[in-house]
Amino acid sequence: MTTNAEMTERRVAAIPTGLSRHLDVFIDRAENAELWDIEGNRYIDFASGIAVTNTGHRHPKVLAAVREQLDQVTHTSFQTTPYANYVQVCERLNRLVPGDFPKKTYLVSTGAEAIENAVKIARAATGRSAFIAFAGAFHGRTLMATTLTGKTVPYKHGFGPMVPDVFHVPFPNAYHGVTVDQSLAALDVLFKTDLHPSRVAGIVVEPVQGEGGFNPAPAEFLQALRRICDEHGILLIVDEIQTGFARTGQMFAIEHAGIAADLMTLAKGLGGGFPIAAVTGRLDVMEKIPAAGVGGTFAGSPLSCAAALAVLDVIEEEGLVARAAQIGERLTETLRGWQRSNAFACVGDVRSLGSMVAMELSHDRDPKRPWPELTKLLTQKAAQHGLVLLSCGTYGNVIRVLAPLTIPDEILNEGIAALERALREALDELA
Repeated sequence: MTTNAEMTERRVAAIPTGLSRHLDVFIDRAENAELWDIEGNRYIDFASGIAVTNTGHRHPKVLAAVREQLDQVTHTSFQTTPYANYVQVCERLNRLVPGDFPKKTYLVSTGAEAIENAVKIARAATGRSAFIAFAGAFHGRTLMATTLTGKTVPYKHGFGPMVPDVFHVPFPNAYHGVTVDQSLAALDVLFKTDLHPSRVAGIVVEPVQGEGGFNPAPAEFLQALRRICDEHGILLIVDEIQTGFARTGQMFAIEHAGIAADLMTLAKGLGGGFPIAAVTGRLDVMEKIPAAGVGGTFAGSPLSCAAALAVLDVIEEEGLVARAAQIGERLTETLRGWQRSNAFACVGDVRSLGSMVAMELSHDRDPKRPWPELTKLLTQKAAQHGLVLLSCGTYGNVIRVLAPLTIPDEILNEGIAALERALREALDELA
């Protein structure tokens, strides 16, 4: 039997160290919210492949749709010889994405690719060049997506120069003392000192920052951005790559704020484990794309489209929007109980939107004393207790929970218990 240690040695020899290593375990099989490595060890999955398997690993309906598609066609490239399920996915997204106006969609392969294309569309539609994003944002690892990302290490350092005409302003974060008013005031200062709004093609925002620390954007902040964009002819580009497809207790996170985007980028949970992404936008904006200005050889592959249609059916049929809210309530209640406990003075903040739940770890709950060492150790201890857990945050001190929305209650509770044991052991080790 090949061991995890042997495969780690082979990985180190074959793959650049720049591709991060979170856990030195190699997964052999998966089912719903559980994983098994090549040595037979079982893990509860609180990562979902970074918010991809909202419908669980290997959902039977998704697998059946892909198997059926395998017997028909696997690739032609849609822009040369099209196929029906690409059109069907776009039709579904046009209906689902918020906004009481006509929309159009086209498909790409990854979230970063969706961001790159949204930028191209915004420039073509407005005739403007500049973009505004936010501190702590993460939009991907391709060059424009990296430029929009609001964190230097590990995403920007060593890869410069970045794309010009991209500006960042603070993102609201109550725990760190950044209010909505302060963020909007910084945007106003930017307009007055460095960037006239008439040059801005788009404001790019995550309704909940992902890599930035699971920071939900207050509804009034998103509503204010919508008004500012309308006032100045700027396109509001909403990145729902991690937040979409029932994850936050709504189909899309901006529904909590009651607004619509001009352009929305989608990926991750849409494919249920198969690579697919999309840009959905206002018809009048999307029709400004120059002829043959977008596309991709593998974009919207027949297999991924079949998976996406099944994923959308599962979300509806199994009530996963409501289930996400239930999971979030269970997790948030537990973590806030820890936050109030003297035993867990390291839990400085707990925040959530639906089942996107995070706890920020700091010394004595002090936001100015982040504790990334505890955070990293906790993820390792959790794995030893059979739990896959991810960290995030500008200071690397936030634990995020992204359980599949199909996780049974007994496995969710087992994962929470493993998390508590791991946290106690990590604190003891660092005491």
